Amino acid sequence: GDRVRVLKLGFSTELCGGTHVSRAGDIGLFKILSESGIAAGVRRIEAVAGRGALDWVNANESLLKDVAGAVKAGRDDVAAKVTQLIERTRTLEREVATLRRKVATGGSRDLLDETRVVNGIKVLAARIDGADAKTLRDTADQLKDRLGSGVVVLGAVDGEKAYLVGGVTKDLVARVKAGDLIAPVAELVGGRGGGRPDFAQAGGNRPEKLDEALALVPRLLEDATAA
Repeated sequence: GDRVRVLKLGFSTELCGGTHVSRAGDIGLFKILSESGIAAGVRRIEAVAGRGALDWVNANESLLKDVAGAVKAGRDDVAAKVTQLIERTRTLEREVATLRRKVATGGSRDLLDETRVVNGIKVLAARIDGADAKTLRDTADQLKDRLGSGVVVLGAVDGEKAYLVGGVTKDLVARVKAGDLIAPVAELVGGRGGGRPDFAQAGGNRPEKLDEALALVPRLLEDATAA
């Protein structure tokens, strides 16, 4: 009606929509969990209080204990230990990526030795064991630069998946599109692919067909540039 309940909590004076407790101390522990905007000028605060707040604290204490045990650190050192492990993981990931690139482009095998010429266009279709999708992309770019002008299609098997990337140097995209080469090749490995005229990628779930798919590339290029 015309009466409004007013509560004073320390320095804050609030209008109350209903009588829930007699005093602020009845609430006990109060923990704000989140705060967000839900409309213009309207904020939502989500919190737990009383027994619910104690349960939240106990659950977080248990979680902190589990994390400390997993990273073999005291509770006061957990944050530093986790940060250290994350940095170590990133370093190892960079080292693995570097090694994969070296495997893809170095060693006793020079991929450019496998280049063929089809209708006056240099084409390289090769399999790189141990490469992931990023390594394939990086290697394809490097090989395009080394070719100067040509077409590169690379494939790799990772677990039960086959990955393919195709690159066409910019001087040739008017004659052949990377996506036009990758699409039928991807079908053989049980997948689909696409991309830009100068670059395309694909994946499939029939890795046993990868060699057959790569062998198809020169014929596809021949058909695409026959005119």
